[in-house]
Amino acid sequence: MAFRVGVLVSGRGTNLQALIDRIHRREGIEIVAVASNRADAQGLERARRAGIETAVFSSSSYADRAARDRALGDWLAQRAVDLVVLAGFMEILSAEFVDRFRWRIVNVHPALLPAFPGTRAIEQALEYGVKVTGVTVHFVDEGVDTGPIILQEAVPVPYSRDVSELEERIHAVEHRLLPEAVRLIARGAVRPDERSPRIVHVAQDV
Repeated sequence: MAFRVGVLVSGRGTNLQALIDRIHRREGIEIVAVASNRADAQGLERARRAGIETAVFSSSSYADRAARDRALGDWLAQRAVDLVVLAGFMEILSAEFVDRFRWRIVNVHPALLPAFPGTRAIEQALEYGVKVTGVTVHFVDEGVDTGPIILQEAVPVPYSRDVSELEERIHAVEHRLLPEAVRLIARGAVRPDERSPRIVHVAQDV
């Protein structure tokens, strides 16, 4: 039986495309649903081209964010997703949604968390003058980029300190690291530490 993945996007969907190219319908993994908070998200078209079901859940269509997240959660549950992947989804999910899919939501972030959480991670790395930044894939909790870390990879900051060059380096790593994290979760190689739930153990030889 396939490991069923739902993906949430807000923009271009390049991380979604990496998931489609690297793991969709491979090794028992299938992306079965892609949703967005924006009807004009390019990621929706990428999903449609791959034959994946799509839907739009805009906050403006619901009484409040919690109602939107309940509808989104119901839609994903009806499709029996095993994992929800945030691939450039630019809204904070409600605590109710996070609790409903506890340990089944992952996010990719363009920094070595806990450094530089939030939406300006790449710019902040340059502003603070760090020589190395990176990419983190982590489980989602009720905080902003505070969930248990699954995988990380360092990315050297270019000598030019050019934001476009750094973005290019980071995106290249994201496109590898996020599919690998999903593959490891699907294989049962990722588990929380019994004594410290903030620690995640990853067996990477599977």
